[in-house]
Amino acid sequence: MRVILPAGTTETALIDGISAAGASPDLMVHTPSADVEILAYGEPTMAPVTPVSPNGCPTPAAVTRAVREVIDFDVSVVDAGLAQPTGAPTVDLGVDPGADIRDPVAVPDAQAIFDRAHAYGASLPDDELLIGETVPGGTTTALGVLTALGEPAGVSSSLPKNPIERKRQVVDEALAASDASAGSFDGCPLEAIRAVGDPVQATVAGIAAGALESGIDITLAGGTQMVAVATVLRHAGVGAPFSIATTSFVEREQGDRLGEACYRLNCQLTVTDPGFDARDHVSMERYCAGVAKEGVAMGGALSLVPDERMDAVLDRFEAVCGRLGIEDKDDDGNGSGNGNTAESTNSNPEGDRAP
Repeated sequence: MRVILPAGTTETALIDGISAAGASPDLMVHTPSADVEILAYGEPTMAPVTPVSPNGCPTPAAVTRAVREVIDFDVSVVDAGLAQPTGAPTVDLGVDPGADIRDPVAVPDAQAIFDRAHAYGASLPDDELLIGETVPGGTTTALGVLTALGEPAGVSSSLPKNPIERKRQVVDEALAASDASAGSFDGCPLEAIRAVGDPVQATVAGIAAGALESGIDITLAGGTQMVAVATVLRHAGVGAPFSIATTSFVEREQGDRLGEACYRLNCQLTVTDPGFDARDHVSMERYCAGVAKEGVAMGGALSLVPDERMDAVLDRFEAVCGRLGIEDKDDDGNGSGNGNTAESTNSNPEGDRAP
Protein backbone atom coordinates (compact mmCIF):
# COMPACT_ATOMS: atom_id res chain seq x y z
CA MET A 1 0.00 0.00 0.00
CA ARG A 2 1.24 3.48 -0.87
CA VAL A 3 0.06 6.74 0.67
CA ILE A 4 0.31 9.74 -1.64
CA LEU A 5 0.36 12.98 0.33
CA PRO A 6 -0.03 16.24 -1.60
CA ALA A 7 1.04 19.09 0.68
CA GLY A 8 0.47 22.76 0.05
CA THR A 9 -0.67 26.12 1.30
CA THR A 10 -3.29 28.74 0.62
CA GLU A 11 -3.36 32.29 1.94
CA THR A 12 -6.99 31.56 2.83
CA ALA A 13 -5.63 29.89 5.99
CA LEU A 14 -4.51 33.28 7.28
CA ILE A 15 -8.10 34.55 7.54
CA ASP A 16 -8.87 35.01 11.20
CA GLY A 17 -10.84 32.30 12.95
CA ILE A 18 -11.11 29.57 10.31
CA SER A 19 -8.29 27.11 11.05
CA ALA A 20 -6.55 25.45 14.00
CA ALA A 21 -3.80 23.92 11.85
CA GLY A 22 -1.09 25.71 13.80
CA ALA A 23 -0.63 27.60 17.03
CA SER A 24 -0.66 30.96 15.24
CA PRO A 25 -1.00 32.31 11.67
CA ASP A 26 2.74 32.97 11.51
CA LEU A 27 3.49 29.34 12.33
CA MET A 28 0.70 27.87 10.21
CA VAL A 29 2.63 28.42 6.98
CA HIS A 30 5.12 25.79 8.20
CA THR A 31 2.46 23.18 9.04
CA PRO A 32 2.40 21.20 5.77
CA SER A 33 6.21 21.15 5.55
CA ALA A 34 6.44 19.83 9.11
CA ASP A 35 3.58 17.37 8.59
CA VAL A 36 5.37 15.58 5.77
CA GLU A 37 8.60 15.42 7.77
CA ILE A 38 6.74 13.85 10.69
CA LEU A 39 5.21 11.28 8.37
CA ALA A 40 8.53 10.57 6.65
CA TYR A 41 10.90 10.67 9.62
CA GLY A 42 8.82 10.67 12.80
CA GLU A 43 9.60 14.28 13.73
CA PRO A 44 10.37 17.63 12.10
CA THR A 45 13.83 17.97 10.60
CA MET A 46 14.08 21.18 8.54
CA ALA A 47 10.75 22.71 9.61
CA PRO A 48 11.14 24.94 12.70
CA VAL A 49 7.83 23.89 14.26
CA THR A 50 5.84 20.94 15.45
CA PRO A 51 2.27 21.68 14.29
CA VAL A 52 -0.17 21.96 17.16
CA SER A 53 -3.52 23.66 17.51
CA PRO A 54 -3.80 26.81 19.64
CA ASN A 55 -4.76 24.62 22.63
CA GLY A 56 -1.95 22.13 22.07
CA CYS A 57 -3.56 19.31 20.06
CA PRO A 58 -0.92 17.66 17.86
CA THR A 59 -1.24 17.46 14.11
CA PRO A 60 -2.95 14.38 12.60
CA ALA A 61 0.46 13.63 11.09
CA ALA A 62 1.36 12.19 14.50
CA VAL A 63 -1.49 9.68 14.21
CA THR A 64 -0.64 8.72 10.65
CA ARG A 65 2.99 8.33 11.62
CA ALA A 66 1.96 6.06 14.52
CA VAL A 67 0.05 3.85 12.08
CA ARG A 68 3.07 3.72 9.80
CA GLU A 69 5.30 2.62 12.68
CA VAL A 70 2.93 -0.30 13.42
CA ILE A 71 1.87 -1.62 10.01
CA ASP A 72 4.28 0.17 7.63
CA PHE A 73 3.38 1.59 4.23
CA ASP A 74 5.18 3.46 1.50
CA VAL A 75 4.81 7.24 1.31
CA SER A 76 5.19 9.61 -1.63
CA VAL A 77 4.93 13.31 -0.81
CA VAL A 78 3.86 15.68 -3.60
CA ASP A 79 4.72 19.36 -3.37
CA ALA A 80 1.32 20.84 -4.10
CA GLY A 81 2.17 24.44 -3.31
CA LEU A 82 4.40 24.44 -0.23
CA ALA A 83 5.27 27.94 0.93
CA GLN A 84 8.19 26.76 3.07
CA PRO A 85 10.84 24.12 2.31
CA THR A 86 10.66 20.62 3.74
CA GLY A 87 13.32 18.06 4.52
CA ALA A 88 11.13 15.20 3.30
CA PRO A 89 11.65 13.83 -0.23
CA THR A 90 9.00 15.28 -2.53
CA VAL A 91 7.67 14.94 -6.05
CA ASP A 92 7.79 18.41 -7.61
CA LEU A 93 4.94 19.13 -10.01
CA GLY A 94 5.72 22.84 -10.24
CA VAL A 95 2.79 23.98 -8.08
CA ASP A 96 2.70 27.41 -6.46
CA PRO A 97 0.94 28.27 -3.19
CA GLY A 98 -2.69 29.35 -3.48
CA ALA A 99 -3.94 32.88 -3.02
CA ASP A 100 -6.69 34.05 -0.66
CA ILE A 101 -9.96 32.91 -2.23
CA ARG A 102 -11.29 36.44 -1.72
CA ASP A 103 -8.88 37.50 -4.48
CA PRO A 104 -10.39 37.38 -7.99
CA VAL A 105 -8.30 34.27 -8.82
CA ALA A 106 -7.16 31.79 -6.17
CA VAL A 107 -5.34 29.18 -8.31
CA PRO A 108 -4.43 30.70 -11.71
CA ASP A 109 -3.04 27.46 -13.17
CA ALA A 110 -5.59 24.98 -11.81
CA GLN A 111 -5.97 23.23 -15.18
CA ALA A 112 -2.21 22.90 -15.67
CA ILE A 113 -1.78 21.53 -12.13
CA PHE A 114 -4.51 18.98 -12.76
CA ASP A 115 -2.92 17.91 -16.04
CA ARG A 116 0.54 17.42 -14.53
CA ALA A 117 -0.91 15.58 -11.54
CA HIS A 118 -2.99 13.42 -13.91
CA ALA A 119 0.16 12.36 -15.77
CA TYR A 120 1.86 11.54 -12.48
CA GLY A 121 -1.10 9.50 -11.22
CA ALA A 122 -1.35 7.59 -14.49
CA SER A 123 2.35 6.67 -14.28
CA LEU A 124 2.23 5.06 -10.84
CA PRO A 125 2.85 1.29 -10.74
CA ASP A 126 0.70 0.57 -7.68
CA ASP A 127 -2.46 -1.54 -7.54
CA GLU A 128 -4.02 0.61 -4.82
CA LEU A 129 -3.41 4.04 -3.35
CA LEU A 130 -4.51 6.15 -0.42
CA ILE A 131 -4.41 9.85 -1.32
CA GLY A 132 -4.39 12.30 1.57
CA GLU A 133 -3.71 16.01 1.98
CA THR A 134 -2.25 18.61 4.26
CA VAL A 135 -3.32 22.21 3.60
CA PRO A 136 -4.33 24.62 6.37
CA GLY A 137 -7.55 26.40 5.46
CA GLY A 138 -8.60 23.47 3.31
CA THR A 139 -12.11 23.11 4.68
CA THR A 140 -12.87 26.71 3.72
CA THR A 141 -11.61 26.21 0.17
CA ALA A 142 -13.59 22.96 0.10
CA LEU A 143 -16.71 24.91 0.99
CA GLY A 144 -15.85 27.38 -1.74
CA VAL A 145 -15.60 24.71 -4.42
CA LEU A 146 -18.71 22.86 -3.27
CA THR A 147 -20.70 26.09 -3.29
CA ALA A 148 -19.33 27.15 -6.67
CA LEU A 149 -20.35 23.77 -8.12
CA GLY A 150 -23.86 24.12 -6.72
CA GLU A 151 -23.56 21.15 -4.39
CA PRO A 152 -25.03 20.92 -0.89
CA ALA A 153 -22.30 22.53 1.17
CA GLY A 154 -21.30 21.33 4.60
CA VAL A 155 -17.69 21.00 5.73
CA SER A 156 -15.83 20.04 8.87
CA SER A 157 -13.38 22.11 10.90
CA SER A 158 -10.13 21.68 12.80
CA LEU A 159 -11.72 23.74 15.59
CA PRO A 160 -13.99 22.22 18.27
CA LYS A 161 -16.80 24.59 17.31
CA ASN A 162 -17.06 24.71 13.54
CA PRO A 163 -17.06 28.38 12.43
CA ILE A 164 -19.26 27.48 9.46
CA GLU A 165 -21.00 30.85 9.27
CA ARG A 166 -17.63 32.59 9.13
CA LYS A 167 -16.57 30.24 6.34
CA ARG A 168 -19.78 30.89 4.42
CA GLN A 169 -19.18 34.63 4.72
CA VAL A 170 -15.66 34.18 3.32
CA VAL A 171 -16.99 32.04 0.46
CA ASP A 172 -19.67 34.59 -0.37
CA GLU A 173 -16.99 37.29 -0.52
CA ALA A 174 -14.81 35.02 -2.65
CA LEU A 175 -17.55 34.30 -5.17
CA ALA A 176 -18.40 37.98 -5.40
CA ALA A 177 -14.74 38.80 -6.08
CA SER A 178 -14.82 36.30 -8.97
CA ASP A 179 -18.10 37.70 -10.34
CA ALA A 180 -19.73 34.37 -9.53
CA SER A 181 -22.42 32.92 -7.31
CA ALA A 182 -23.48 29.54 -5.95
CA GLY A 183 -23.65 27.07 -8.83
CA SER A 184 -21.89 29.36 -11.32
CA PHE A 185 -19.30 26.69 -12.09
CA ASP A 186 -21.63 23.68 -12.32
CA GLY A 187 -19.88 21.19 -14.60
CA CYS A 188 -16.65 23.25 -14.64
CA PRO A 189 -14.76 21.98 -11.59
CA LEU A 190 -11.32 23.28 -12.48
CA GLU A 191 -12.75 26.73 -13.06
CA ALA A 192 -14.27 26.45 -9.58
CA ILE A 193 -10.85 25.61 -8.12
CA ARG A 194 -9.27 28.44 -10.10
CA ALA A 195 -11.76 30.90 -8.61
CA VAL A 196 -12.26 29.75 -5.02
CA GLY A 197 -10.19 26.63 -4.39
CA ASP A 198 -6.63 25.69 -3.50
CA PRO A 199 -3.77 23.98 -5.38
CA VAL A 200 -3.95 20.82 -3.28
CA GLN A 201 -7.47 20.16 -4.59
CA ALA A 202 -6.29 20.33 -8.20
CA THR A 203 -3.34 18.07 -7.36
CA VAL A 204 -5.36 15.41 -5.52
CA ALA A 205 -8.07 15.40 -8.20
CA GLY A 206 -5.50 15.08 -10.99
CA ILE A 207 -3.60 12.24 -9.32
CA ALA A 208 -6.83 10.39 -8.57
CA ALA A 209 -8.19 10.82 -12.09
CA GLY A 210 -4.95 9.63 -13.70
CA ALA A 211 -4.62 6.65 -11.39
CA LEU A 212 -8.26 5.65 -11.87
CA GLU A 213 -7.81 5.71 -15.64
CA SER A 214 -4.88 3.33 -15.17
CA GLY A 215 -7.02 0.89 -13.20
CA ILE A 216 -5.59 1.68 -9.76
CA ASP A 217 -7.93 1.35 -6.77
CA ILE A 218 -8.21 4.74 -5.09
CA THR A 219 -9.19 5.75 -1.59
CA LEU A 220 -9.39 9.45 -0.82
CA ALA A 221 -8.08 9.63 2.73
CA GLY A 222 -9.82 12.50 4.48
CA GLY A 223 -13.15 14.03 5.40
CA THR A 224 -15.14 16.85 3.88
CA GLN A 225 -12.12 18.12 1.95
CA MET A 226 -12.13 14.81 0.11
CA VAL A 227 -15.87 15.11 -0.43
CA ALA A 228 -15.04 18.31 -2.31
CA VAL A 229 -12.38 16.50 -4.36
CA ALA A 230 -14.83 13.67 -5.07
CA THR A 231 -17.32 16.28 -6.27
CA VAL A 232 -14.66 17.77 -8.56
CA LEU A 233 -14.02 14.32 -10.03
CA ARG A 234 -17.67 13.64 -10.69
CA HIS A 235 -18.19 17.08 -12.25
CA ALA A 236 -15.15 16.35 -14.43
CA GLY A 237 -16.85 13.25 -15.77
CA VAL A 238 -14.83 10.68 -13.84
CA GLY A 239 -17.25 7.80 -13.34
CA ALA A 240 -14.89 5.11 -11.99
CA PRO A 241 -15.58 3.81 -8.49
CA PHE A 242 -13.47 5.02 -5.58
CA SER A 243 -13.91 5.37 -1.83
CA ILE A 244 -13.46 7.89 0.96
CA ALA A 245 -11.98 6.90 4.33
CA THR A 246 -12.22 9.22 7.31
CA THR A 247 -12.43 9.29 11.09
CA SER A 248 -15.29 8.98 13.54
CA PHE A 249 -14.48 12.54 14.65
CA VAL A 250 -15.58 13.91 11.28
CA GLU A 251 -18.66 11.68 11.19
CA ARG A 252 -19.64 12.79 14.70
CA GLU A 253 -19.60 16.43 13.60
CA GLN A 254 -21.22 15.91 10.19
CA GLY A 255 -23.84 13.34 11.15
CA ASP A 256 -25.87 11.96 8.24
CA ARG A 257 -24.56 14.63 5.87
CA LEU A 258 -21.32 12.76 5.30
CA GLY A 259 -22.95 9.49 4.29
CA GLU A 260 -25.52 11.30 2.17
CA ALA A 261 -22.77 13.13 0.29
CA CYS A 262 -20.92 9.89 -0.44
CA TYR A 263 -24.15 8.23 -1.57
CA ARG A 264 -24.87 11.16 -3.89
CA LEU A 265 -21.35 10.93 -5.30
CA ASN A 266 -21.54 7.14 -5.65
CA CYS A 267 -18.46 6.48 -3.57
CA GLN A 268 -18.04 4.08 -0.66
CA LEU A 269 -17.47 5.55 2.80
CA THR A 270 -15.29 3.97 5.49
CA VAL A 271 -15.29 5.49 8.98
CA THR A 272 -12.77 4.38 11.62
CA ASP A 273 -12.99 5.03 15.33
CA PRO A 274 -9.47 4.71 16.78
CA GLY A 275 -10.75 4.32 20.33
CA PHE A 276 -9.06 7.41 21.74
CA ASP A 277 -11.78 7.69 24.40
CA ALA A 278 -10.44 4.55 26.06
CA ARG A 279 -7.09 6.16 26.84
CA ASP A 280 -6.17 8.77 29.43
CA HIS A 281 -3.87 10.86 27.26
CA VAL A 282 -4.26 14.59 26.75
CA SER A 283 -3.73 14.48 22.98
CA MET A 284 -6.38 11.81 22.53
CA GLU A 285 -8.71 13.73 24.82
CA ARG A 286 -8.35 16.80 22.59
CA TYR A 287 -9.26 14.79 19.51
CA CYS A 288 -12.30 13.44 21.34
CA ALA A 289 -13.21 17.04 22.22
CA GLY A 290 -13.39 17.86 18.52
CA VAL A 291 -9.99 19.42 17.78
CA ALA A 292 -8.24 18.52 14.48
CA LYS A 293 -10.50 15.54 13.55
CA GLU A 294 -8.75 14.64 10.28
CA GLY A 295 -5.86 15.41 7.93
CA VAL A 296 -2.55 14.02 6.65
CA ALA A 297 -4.38 10.84 5.51
CA MET A 298 -5.28 10.04 9.14
CA GLY A 299 -8.64 8.37 8.45
CA GLY A 300 -7.29 6.36 5.53
CA ALA A 301 -4.27 5.19 7.50
CA LEU A 302 -6.44 4.14 10.44
CA SER A 303 -8.68 2.17 8.08
CA LEU A 304 -5.69 -0.07 7.26
CA VAL A 305 -5.20 -1.14 10.89
CA PRO A 306 -6.60 -4.55 11.90
CA ASP A 307 -8.73 -4.35 15.03
CA GLU A 308 -6.26 -6.41 17.02
CA ARG A 309 -3.45 -3.93 16.29
CA MET A 310 -5.22 -0.68 17.14
CA ASP A 311 -3.95 -0.73 20.72
CA ALA A 312 -0.42 -0.87 19.33
CA VAL A 313 -1.19 2.20 17.21
CA LEU A 314 -2.40 4.08 20.29
CA ASP A 315 0.78 3.10 22.13
CA ARG A 316 2.85 4.41 19.23
CA PHE A 317 0.81 7.62 19.09
CA GLU A 318 1.69 8.28 22.72
CA ALA A 319 5.34 7.60 21.86
CA VAL A 320 5.24 9.93 18.86
CA CYS A 321 3.68 12.69 20.99
CA GLY A 322 6.45 12.26 23.54
CA ARG A 323 9.06 12.43 20.79
CA LEU A 324 7.48 15.65 19.55
CA GLY A 325 7.67 17.19 23.02
CA ILE A 326 3.93 16.99 23.66
CA GLU A 327 3.61 15.87 27.27
CA ASP A 328 0.70 13.83 28.59
CA LYS A 329 0.32 15.56 31.98
CA ASP A 330 1.70 18.71 33.55
CA ASP A 331 3.26 18.89 37.02
CA ASP A 332 -0.17 19.17 38.63
CA GLY A 333 -1.44 16.05 36.87
CA ASN A 334 -3.62 18.00 34.47
CA GLY A 335 -3.66 17.26 30.76
CA SER A 336 -1.29 19.65 29.09
CA GLY A 337 0.88 20.05 26.02
CA ASN A 338 4.35 21.49 26.06
CA GLY A 339 3.87 25.19 25.58
CA ASN A 340 7.12 25.43 23.62
CA THR A 341 6.24 22.70 21.17
CA ALA A 342 4.71 24.96 18.55
CA GLU A 343 7.88 26.96 18.13
CA SER A 344 10.63 24.53 19.09
CA THR A 345 13.32 23.73 16.56
CA ASN A 346 14.07 20.03 16.37
CA SER A 347 17.60 19.43 17.59
CA ASN A 348 17.68 15.63 17.27
CA PRO A 349 16.62 14.73 13.73
CA GLU A 350 17.72 11.11 14.07
CA GLY A 351 15.62 10.53 17.18
CA ASP A 352 13.53 7.46 17.92
CA ARG A 353 12.22 6.35 14.54
CA ALA A 354 10.68 3.36 12.92
CA PRO A 355 10.19 2.78 9.17
